[in-house]
Amino acid sequence: MLQIQDNMNILNNLTSRFPAFSLTGIPGLESAHAWISIPFCCLYAIALSGNSMILLVISTQQSLHEPMYYFLSMLSATDLGLTLSTMSTTLGILWFGANEVSLDRCIAQMFFLHGFTFMESGVLVSMAFDRYVAICDPLRYTTILTNSRIIQMGLLVIIRAVVLIVPLLVLLKPLSFCRMNPLSHSYCYHPDVIKLACSDTRTNSICGLVALILTTGIDTPCIALSYTFIIYSVFSIASPEERYKVFSTCVSHIGAVAIFYIPMMSLSVVHHYGQSAPKVVHSMMANVYLLLPPVLDPIIYSVKTKQICKAILSFLTK
Repeated sequence: MLQIQDNMNILNNLTSRFPAFSLTGIPGLESAHAWISIPFCCLYAIALSGNSMILLVISTQQSLHEPMYYFLSMLSATDLGLTLSTMSTTLGILWFGANEVSLDRCIAQMFFLHGFTFMESGVLVSMAFDRYVAICDPLRYTTILTNSRIIQMGLLVIIRAVVLIVPLLVLLKPLSFCRMNPLSHSYCYHPDVIKLACSDTRTNSICGLVALILTTGIDTPCIALSYTFIIYSVFSIASPEERYKVFSTCVSHIGAVAIFYIPMMSLSVVHHYGQSAPKVVHSMMANVYLLLPPVLDPIIYSVKTKQICKAILSFLTK
């Protein structure tokens, strides 16, 4: 009986219901964090200014009040959310060495981080559907994608994200965590946090898998199916010039899909199969996963979409 009591005391000393987590900057380069913060600041500035500019020109330019640009404004809004959800902790580590974060603050960050990630995935599916209707059924484009239907699609994307993320975070509260909790990234990432729990996490893992299936598992095939129909429709056009003109309207969206899903899948692979990889690889992959889409999306759409480019130039010259 005494031995059981001692074991319980040891366990209580090793675990905590109110843990603090230690975030990681760039492992091995702690002395250079101040210098490393310069490119990070530049990337954050590009992401914030670029996406804000796209939202501004779409809201102010009457010529851009069309379904395609409404969906683009949704993409820019989710990119802004993703950027802001990690900026405070990342720059806090690089500037002030503020590594420690409480479980409640961690949960709050994961709500916005994973919530906006789920939303962006849903927005990319909506944009694929927009391109499918525009190319495969152009005569019914304006009757299918009405303003009310676009609002409904946007609300559905938000509701799905909230419904999937809330149970994941609620299930974290009852868990016991070890007192020493070093995370692999400069922000709280759900699979990373789950690994540090000292209690049973099977329910959390099952919920995480369900959320993944209901987002990436559904969205990726839907986007692939849309482009299967689009490619079939494009190749039925006789004129090569017309074929190129039609398909060029999809280039920006294909770029946005690639820069969102490729880093996400790469990070997932590193987490599950790259345990022996250097810590700096985990850290860099995590930062690329969240910074690449918000930085590149406005650049891709500004360069590849003439109407957006003209609207931005017109706004800046005014």
